[in-house]
Amino acid sequence: MYTLSSTPAGDDAPAGNHIDTTDHTDPTVGDLVDLEELDWWRRPCAVTDTILLSGDLPVPEADALRQLQVWLRSGVGIIVDCREEYSDEQFVALHAPEVTYIHVGTHDAGGAQDPEWFSTTVRRLREAQAASDAKVVIHCHMGVNRAPSMTLAVLLDEGWDPVDALDAILTARPVAAIAYARSAVRWHHDRLGSPDHVLDRDLERVEEWFTRNGVDAARSIGRIRRSG
Repeated sequence: MYTLSSTPAGDDAPAGNHIDTTDHTDPTVGDLVDLEELDWWRRPCAVTDTILLSGDLPVPEADALRQLQVWLRSGVGIIVDCREEYSDEQFVALHAPEVTYIHVGTHDAGGAQDPEWFSTTVRRLREAQAASDAKVVIHCHMGVNRAPSMTLAVLLDEGWDPVDALDAILTARPVAAIAYARSAVRWHHDRLGSPDHVLDRDLERVEEWFTRNGVDAARSIGRIRRSG
């Protein structure tokens, strides 16, 4: 089961303490913060020139505003929230009404993900990108499983090879465990109508990748907690 909502940029968003980013022209995250000063949980990690991967906004409002400012000043104009359990949609609409917020939440209980979760999220992201050339940040709670798995789906939709995409995600965010990678690969080949042997070959390559890289969710979560 997944939940979804979206707030497009526009004049209907409520008024609030709008964050001013006009003094910055296409800065990188590194121009604004020392990434080594940020713990892995909420460190924005650039997977590509247009896709950032992160954990969620902090709970304290002042900290959430600072984190949101980092995203905005790095060029983010689209937020994809993969959490079923919470949403910052109203907070972002209040403080950054120009941002398109896509909330398509799902569980993080292990096992498989509903293919429709991938289809709906990718479709909404492509619709938002058609109206904006802004960067996107994809996040869940800790940036370990759901958001990295959705990032994989987005890269597959862009034509990436599954193993190359996994390499890019892990290189950018070493704490990513990508537990739903197999679901993303199945979703991708199902919509392509791939023959069974093509799907099986890619699933085997994904299994080999996980073994080769020693990716483990418990280890990733422990690393995040130690860095906090």
